[in-house]
Amino acid sequence: MKRPYTIALVGNPNSGKSSLFNSLTGLNQKVGNFPGVTVDKKTGISAISDTLRASIIDLPGTYSLYPKSADEQVSCEVLLNREATERPDMILVIADASNLKRNLLFCSQIMDLKIPVVIALTMMDIAREKGMTIDTAELQRLMGVPVIPINPRANKGIAQLKKTIEEVHRNPVQNRQYFTDIPALHTPWIADIQELCGQASGYAAFHIACSYSTLHYLNAAQRIRIGAILGETGFHRSRLQAEEIVLRYRRIDAIIQQCVVTDSPMRKMLISDRIDKTLLHPLWGNIILLIVLFLLFQSIFWLAQYPMNWIEALFAMAGNATAQVLPPGYLSDLVVNGIIAGLGGIAIFVPQIMILFGLITILEDSGYMARISFLTDRIMRSAGLNGRSVMPLISGMACAVPAVMAARTIQNRKERIITILVTPLMSCSARLPVYTMLIGLVIPQHRLGIFNLQGLVLMGLYLLGFVMALIVARVMDLLIKAKERNFFLMELPVYRAPRWKNVGITMIEKGRIFIRDVGKVIMVLSLILWALAAFGPPGRMQAVERRYEALIAQAPEAQKQELQQQMATEKLEHSFAGIMGHGIEPVIAPLGYDWKIGIALITSFAAREVFVGTMATLYSVGNTDDTKTLTEKMRDARRPDGSPVYTLATGLSLLIFYAFAMQCMSTLAAVKRETRSWKYPALQFVYMGLLAYVGAFIVYNIFR
Repeated sequence: MKRPYTIALVGNPNSGKSSLFNSLTGLNQKVGNFPGVTVDKKTGISAISDTLRASIIDLPGTYSLYPKSADEQVSCEVLLNREATERPDMILVIADASNLKRNLLFCSQIMDLKIPVVIALTMMDIAREKGMTIDTAELQRLMGVPVIPINPRANKGIAQLKKTIEEVHRNPVQNRQYFTDIPALHTPWIADIQELCGQASGYAAFHIACSYSTLHYLNAAQRIRIGAILGETGFHRSRLQAEEIVLRYRRIDAIIQQCVVTDSPMRKMLISDRIDKTLLHPLWGNIILLIVLFLLFQSIFWLAQYPMNWIEALFAMAGNATAQVLPPGYLSDLVVNGIIAGLGGIAIFVPQIMILFGLITILEDSGYMARISFLTDRIMRSAGLNGRSVMPLISGMACAVPAVMAARTIQNRKERIITILVTPLMSCSARLPVYTMLIGLVIPQHRLGIFNLQGLVLMGLYLLGFVMALIVARVMDLLIKAKERNFFLMELPVYRAPRWKNVGITMIEKGRIFIRDVGKVIMVLSLILWALAAFGPPGRMQAVERRYEALIAQAPEAQKQELQQQMATEKLEHSFAGIMGHGIEPVIAPLGYDWKIGIALITSFAAREVFVGTMATLYSVGNTDDTKTLTEKMRDARRPDGSPVYTLATGLSLLIFYAFAMQCMSTLAAVKRETRSWKYPALQFVYMGLLAYVGAFIVYNIFR
């Protein structure tokens, strides 16, 4: 099969690369991972002309060919690896006209790779606001490659860009002269590395020499040979890199002098600068941030409530209809309580995830997300993190799965891993049903002035999760040693209106990723949990059935339904899940829990809110008053000695346990996917379990 013509989109962050990608590809996109790494790879098909359809690959943003993060490393490997499936036939460099000098540095490096290049000049309107006038024809002559001004948000210049791409496709003329004369390119060892790695460009060989130990596509023999070559020549990477950057900027300065005219030597203050005087103010900026975050989470809960209710009702109807069609038995139970319930458990989270990512995309597109990172950098740094960690933590208050995925933007690997490990400590929406049920059960409805005591306890649980996340992050920062230096540098983009089409595409893609990647794991484990609750040792289960069948046969019609409920619950007690509950009862008894709570702890591992459903099933036993709510049934629950099961101590202990415990297999699956290792999910499960157990034990013994 003929390999499609491939165009790589490269550029600095915030240069308009994503806007151009969406403009070229529309909805013909898909998101995957680059081979061997968990960095997103966005690809799409674009109709360049009637005769040319190109595969567009959107590489992660980077400032130069010297990578500083996992994202930048991927971009460099794709550009340097001539055998990669993503190897571009052409490179489309997106350059921000309002920051031309810095962007031309990367452009010049790309040009020297000897791959056909087209420069798309964006942000021309911002450059004009700064008082800059750019002669694009002269810039094209001096750079030696096509330069096309575009505005992808307004779809301006796209037709001319496609026409230029087609012309370069027909006549793929490469630059024969290097952008600047770097002495290292004339040394004999460059030719040796060129031949060894099959490179057409000596400059590409130079970058292989600089990064050969971290380039994944090189084999062991190539690394050994390159190391030997460089060892013989006394290769000094830092000195040569600095020399190259100085030489490039020297020529870039000369180019800018010839093709850029500035109205005033003083940079004009943009609207963004005036807005930032308020939004980045030490006092008002933080107040506005709190208001924005409050509205963000209120919107998530409010907007997601309706589609989540519809999905829940839809799956309930499907379960009831299936139960009526299929004859009673294990097949019906499997389909209704295993497959349909498992699918419902996956689908019900999709609206929340889509809405969360839609709102986050709006914040990112508008330029405010970078300001949030800036404002919170100080408190994050006190815990060994930085401002980039705040959005995963904030996202974790809705759902930890997308929050873990959001940690990809953190460049420092140590900080990224720590952020992933502590994010589930944030109280997610799945904990909310558990919190509200237990608070209503053990916390009285007293008022403290204008505040409600139950509301204060709920707010305290959310604050507790955030504080504990910072404390654990600080401890991990002290324990984990890393040579990588820790800096937080971020360019603040200008404020712009969100691209609603991009918001929609992002929401669809994130929902699809959740269903495809995490949903498979949830389904498998849901079926396992169903089997544990439906089956048990044959002798025990049959004995329960024989005893109740005899009682049901002799009982009046009015009592048969109650006996059937008792039989189902007693079978649950004697199932493998029930045996596990009794088995862990000695371990959880110091926390104030009985075997029924033990079963709920096991079943709620599928999802925290399953705790409520499990309690509803368990506490229907022997209760003939159908008017009682679940809270009333649990309040009436008694231990064998007659004492209440749910005291203030037990309730608070459970709240602390669920605030800290990793009771969410979908989060563990997401952590496994992001870290590509079971080591970190295992560590997360153990440390959060210990934290939950110790915290619950202390609280129970204080209040008992």
